Amino acid sequence: MPHYEFFCHACKKLFSKTLSLADYEKGRVVCPHCGSKKVEQRWSAFTVITSKKSA
Repeated sequence: MPHYEFFCHACKKLFSKTLSLADYEKGRVVCPHCGSKKVEQRWSAFTVITSKKSA
């Protein structure tokens, strides 16, 4: 599942969540620190895991 980073405008803290695409599309993200819904998604780095193929 994708990992998203958010910023809470109420308490000014960053937090991350792992959400399914269905949960992300619903847009019901709340801050785990203060419970506010005034959150904004931030850009974050991502990691790709691939299998190694022998030459």
